[in-house]
Amino acid sequence: MVPSIRLNNDVELPALGFGVYKLPDDEVGSAMHVAMEAGYRSFDTATLYGNERGVGEAIRSSGLPREELFVTTKLWNTEHGYDSALKAFDGSRKLLGLDYVDLYLIHWPVPGQDRYVDTWRALEKILADGGARAIGVSNFQVPHLERLMNETEIVPAVNQIELHPGLQQPELRGFHEEHDIVTEAWSPLARGRQLDSEVVRTVAHKHGKTPAQVVLRWHIEMGHMVIPKSATPSRIRENIDLFDFELDSQDIAGFATLESGDRQGPHPEG
Repeated sequence: MVPSIRLNNDVELPALGFGVYKLPDDEVGSAMHVAMEAGYRSFDTATLYGNERGVGEAIRSSGLPREELFVTTKLWNTEHGYDSALKAFDGSRKLLGLDYVDLYLIHWPVPGQDRYVDTWRALEKILADGGARAIGVSNFQVPHLERLMNETEIVPAVNQIELHPGLQQPELRGFHEEHDIVTEAWSPLARGRQLDSEVVRTVAHKHGKTPAQVVLRWHIEMGHMVIPKSATPSRIRENIDLFDFELDSQDIAGFATLESGDRQGPHPEG
């Protein structure tokens, strides 16, 4: 049902996944089971979210083969540095109860610490040792990516960034395309703030879809990997029902007018 995106090391990542931010450890499993029944196979968590244990339990109790599921987790800002990153990864893997994760990300560059290069070298070792099938970053800007590429061996497979019609980040996405880095969108619906716009509502009416569905479809057609989050079963099912329609050039042009530069989260240089 969900198409895949091939990463720069030939690992395949589902183009749409399920985000579990702010879902408590003891509640995340029920939402994930609804998601798996609906067809999701990619799940995005992080140390920060405090629900890695629940995510792992949901995966083990799903009855699905491990190789059919794609699990992403992330290293938090307090664990930057080579040794700290290796220890943090071991902690995440233990909480998840998994032999490996599919994708391990540096959550933020935290440039003020000036440690993300050493952290990346730890991720390169995690990849070489088979702890992760792919490694990447989150919230990195072009200068951060350029520094990694100049000072280390492996180009990140993914950069997960805040991305939605109001914050389209063309320069960063262009850099990703040039260097074969997949763009992954967090806050893809801008916390619902653009769903009432005339552009989005017009496109939704035209295709007989909800505003959220056409925004998520826009991400898919722009080549982004996207991870909408919901705890509501009907919304979980709605958010994956994206693959029976396509946007046309007029729709895409309309979405281009929604760029405002407004962020929902902090700036990565902060």
